[in-house]
Amino acid sequence: MLTSGYLGYMLVAGVMSLIGMFVSGRLKAKFAHYSQIPTRGGMSGREVAETMLLNYGINDVKVIPSQGFLSDHYNPINKTVALSPDVYNGRSVAAMAVAAHECGHAVQHATAYPLLKLRSGIVPLVKVSSQAQQFLLIMALGGFGAGISGSNTIIMITIAAFAITALFSFITLPVEFDASKRALVWMDQTNVAKGAEYDGAKDALQWAAMTYVAAALSALVMLLYLITRLRD
Repeated sequence: MLTSGYLGYMLVAGVMSLIGMFVSGRLKAKFAHYSQIPTRGGMSGREVAETMLLNYGINDVKVIPSQGFLSDHYNPINKTVALSPDVYNGRSVAAMAVAAHECGHAVQHATAYPLLKLRSGIVPLVKVSSQAQQFLLIMALGGFGAGISGSNTIIMITIAAFAITALFSFITLPVEFDASKRALVWMDQTNVAKGAEYDGAKDALQWAAMTYVAAALSALVMLLYLITRLRD
């Protein structure tokens, strides 16, 4: 039988999930809208990425196709900018914005952007803590009676696991905002995007950033909830 503590957690998690779904839905709608607007220069996302990397003198990063919708990412380990099919082949404002954003991460890597290095460094720890969270929650909130009445050690480990996730989410925020800023500055300075194109790219990237804001907010709320339950 679930305890009031675990049910409370599920309620808070459900509310935050709804917020995340709303933001994700808006991002998909924006991407769909700007995917219908062709770029003035007619470059594909792949061409935009390759041009931006070339302009920054980055010759050791490859632009490759990836599978899935909005699966775009930069991998600092093998130095690849992976673009989803709609971005890799697309010749739209959305494809241009996403491709430039991912190259913004490559520029961060090439210039040793401190927060990117920090985020990459704690990824293994985040993976372990994320995998253990649900198991720890059951033990802390449900396995030892009503509320949080179990082992203080388990409780503290659970809070520590959620704190690591929250820290990662908040480190991610400036990394993502900075990548978008680099992308927008490059598009403006090189005249790749001007006027309505630039405004559209900026709007799309702002909604993409909001998904990370929602994730960080969710992680913080979950952490604060657990700390509050500990004090009960």
